[in-house]
Amino acid sequence: MAIVINPISPVAFSIFGLDIRWYALAYVAAFVIGYFMLRHFTRDKNSQIQLNKKQLDDLLTAIILGVILGGRLGYVLFYNLPFFLAHPLEIFAVWHGGMSFHGGLIGVIVATFIFAWNQNKSGELRGGTYNTAFKLLDIMAVVAPIGLFFGRIANFINMEVMGRVTDVPWAVVFVGHPDLPRHPSPLYEASMEGILLFVIMYCLYRFTNLRKYAGALGGILGMVYALFRILCEQFRAPDVQIGFLTSWGLTMGQLLSVIMFLAGAVIFSIAIKKK
Repeated sequence: MAIVINPISPVAFSIFGLDIRWYALAYVAAFVIGYFMLRHFTRDKNSQIQLNKKQLDDLLTAIILGVILGGRLGYVLFYNLPFFLAHPLEIFAVWHGGMSFHGGLIGVIVATFIFAWNQNKSGELRGGTYNTAFKLLDIMAVVAPIGLFFGRIANFINMEVMGRVTDVPWAVVFVGHPDLPRHPSPLYEASMEGILLFVIMYCLYRFTNLRKYAGALGGILGMVYALFRILCEQFRAPDVQIGFLTSWGLTMGQLLSVIMFLAGAVIFSIAIKKK
């Protein structure tokens, strides 16, 4: 028997007629918690890179822009390009949902390299653009799962990216939305890509010497996230506008995750060899 749930309004509350959505609050929570975690890690005596308050503020600004621009453009390009070509103004309607993790990841990487290049050019940080960028990305690899957790919870509230039809006892049906019972796949992803991935990355950072190899933890994040995403996609319904990419059930998320796994493996291998 499926679990019947009353839908949660996507609007958390309103201020002077302005609707504040759970989706926006998820991003705010992720950035706020991420800021304090970055501050903790970059001030830790065992950290491979130290940032002052101004540098940390500049990095956070770069990350926010990278997540929003990259995530949105990734969704536009990877998941629904024909629609946005026909309705270009919808590209800016981020409150309607539609963000790609893989696009956001690319945006963060680009933003981090630009930040590292500026810092090395000004002399505020030394060690080279690539070395600085990968050290920062290693720290962000520990922080990123927190944002993924909040994002997936917001997906569930918005009834987005729900799972495939199933008869498991914990299948979910939303009241007022006549449909077959489905896997609550956003909760699966929140658990694996959020909580479990954070525990893994934190333990690797805190209890191993991998943080001494610039790029190693970032590469591991790419590989482990990709494996979790590929697994979770087995329970998640494919995007309606795309469907399955092959006759044997490959989804766009799985294809992008395979590429991400290979990229993570290459980065990890180079980091370990170069020390």
